Amino acid sequence: MKKRPLIGLTLDAEPAGGWSKYPWYALRQNYFDAVNRHGGLAIALPHDAALAEAYLDQLDGLIVTGGAFDVDPSLYGEHDRHETVSLKEDRTTAELAFLKGAMARNMPVLGICGGQQLLAVALGGTLHQHIPEAFPAGLEHEQKTMHYAPAHEVEILQGTRLSDIVGANMQVNSSHHQAVRRHGHAKINAIAPDGVIEGIEDPTRKFCIGVQWHPEYFVDPGDHALYAAFIQACHE
Repeated sequence: MKKRPLIGLTLDAEPAGGWSKYPWYALRQNYFDAVNRHGGLAIALPHDAALAEAYLDQLDGLIVTGGAFDVDPSLYGEHDRHETVSLKEDRTTAELAFLKGAMARNMPVLGICGGQQLLAVALGGTLHQHIPEAFPAGLEHEQKTMHYAPAHEVEILQGTRLSDIVGANMQVNSSHHQAVRRHGHAKINAIAPDGVIEGIEDPTRKFCIGVQWHPEYFVDPGDHALYAAFIQACHE
C-alpha cells in the first residue's frame, strides 16, 4: 500500500475572547477531509515562522488556506490601506515562511482563496484591495448563499497546468473582497466573467497553483481533479 503523503495546512487564529478566553487556532473540517479523501494525510501547522523549515522537513506538500483577513499591502509595496482591509500579521508572517520555504524546495503548493493571494504576492504580484472599487460593475464575489452552491463560472485558460488538470470551465463558489491585480512571475490560469483573476500558477515548479475559490466544498468535478492532481504531485 502506497504511503500517504503528509500535507501541511495553515491554520486560522483568533485572539482571546469569544469561543475561548485564550488565543486559539481553528480551521474548517472540510479542508482536512478534502486532503484525506484524495489520499493525503492532513496535519495542521501553527503560526511559528521560526519552525517553518523544521515542519517542512517532514512534509510532502503544503496548502495555504483562506480566512476572513487580508495580506498586508506593505508586502506588495503599497503604503495606503483600504478601510476594509483586516490583518492577521502573525498568521501572514508564518504563512510566508512556510510558502517561501516550500517553493525553495520545489515542494507541491496549493493556495486557496487568501492563500492564492499570498502566493501571488510571494511571486512578485500585487492585489486589488477592494474589488467593488476596482470593478464597480463586477460580480458579487462575496456570495450570500451557502458555499456548497456555485456563485459564478470561471474560464480556465488553455495552455496552463490547471487546464490540463480540470479541462473545461468550472462553476465555483466565491468568498473574497480582494483579488490579484498584477500577477508578477506567476501565470494566470482562471478568470471570472468580470475580468477578476481567479487562479494563478508557476509553471517552472513541480506543482504551484493558487485558486480564488474554495475547492474543498467540491462544487464542481474539477475540484476533485485539482485535489487528486495535487496529492499525486506530493507522492512523486
